[in-house]
Amino acid sequence: MNWSVRRDKKYRLAIASLLEHYNNRLEIVQLDDSNGEIRSDPNLSFDHPYPPTKTIFIPDKECQKPDLLATSSDFLRIWRISDDHSRVDLKSLLNGNKNSEFCGPLTSFDWNEAEPKRIGTSSIDTTCTIWDIERETVDTQLIAHDKEVYDIAWGGVGVFASVSADGSVRVFDLRDKEHSTIIYESSEPDTPLVRLGWNKQDPRYMATIIMDSAKVVVLDIRFPTLPVVELQRHQASVNAIAWAPHSSCHICTAGDDSQALIWDLSSMSQPVEGGLDPILAYTAGAEIEQLQWSSSQPDWVAIAFSTKLQILRIYRNNKIVAVVVSELTKNPKTVLQLSSIAVELERSGQRFMWVGRIEEPPPFWLQRSKF
Repeated sequence: MNWSVRRDKKYRLAIASLLEHYNNRLEIVQLDDSNGEIRSDPNLSFDHPYPPTKTIFIPDKECQKPDLLATSSDFLRIWRISDDHSRVDLKSLLNGNKNSEFCGPLTSFDWNEAEPKRIGTSSIDTTCTIWDIERETVDTQLIAHDKEVYDIAWGGVGVFASVSADGSVRVFDLRDKEHSTIIYESSEPDTPLVRLGWNKQDPRYMATIIMDSAKVVVLDIRFPTLPVVELQRHQASVNAIAWAPHSSCHICTAGDDSQALIWDLSSMSQPVEGGLDPILAYTAGAEIEQLQWSSSQPDWVAIAFSTKLQILRIYRNNKIVAVVVSELTKNPKTVLQLSSIAVELERSGQRFMWVGRIEEPPPFWLQRSKF
């Protein structure tokens, strides 16, 4: 799942199936901001070999480049969306294994926002591969870890980080390919780290997820080995993290407890008795598997759980928080589109909830609020 960043496609997402066999599907959907509906287009739905481990639109806000979409599974694939948006065609199939027509399955990848011709992939074969997608060639391939590499994230033009089953976070600088810096290692030996998020607003910070853990570890690359803070309010394993695209101190986490939590880390350098609490909690209908925070529309957060895609719109005014929910439900025969609004009001530690159709008038205290 991924948000488009193009200015002319602000509310567009790519979503993919997660089926344990070869035949999967990928679909590009559009949120109608006027009525909250998520619209599907059969022309933008296509077959995908194996379930994609990650999907990303080209980071091209100004629409200067072809409209591309990348996916990872058995190979890195680059897809092109036609100018009239009538079809999606496979542009490139990239195999980093020069000695075989097959390659180790790709666990993840990241598209370099500062240099969009570069994509970095991570693989179970312990390598990270840096691609030049314009020339369709490998720039660099590094043996990054001692075990499977589960995620990769760019921190600048030539700097990226990765996490692995060996339990480490490592930072690489392409100017010195022979060395890496270990930023963090799991406290328990060989405890895998499965996800990595690099703060684009403040590249000093990154966050990682420990396999089968309800904890998110936030790191400061200036002070290796020790976490800055550990976020520990989830009640089950965390599956996804997303830094706010517009704020250096906010992060969203989601997991098997069906919760999406937003945290304010502005005070993380000061110890908080009992640990840091989230500023907002949203409960979905099942375990949340995917989470994406829109960089072009920072009020919007997308989550995926079970067969549903939900898009949450978040407003803030002191302690009043409104979440507008648009929902797309997928099953073999039906597409169900719903719109609702959920509002949380926190006063003196008490929490109230109002849920209703968008067409219904909001309660009096919401009408008086300025979002």
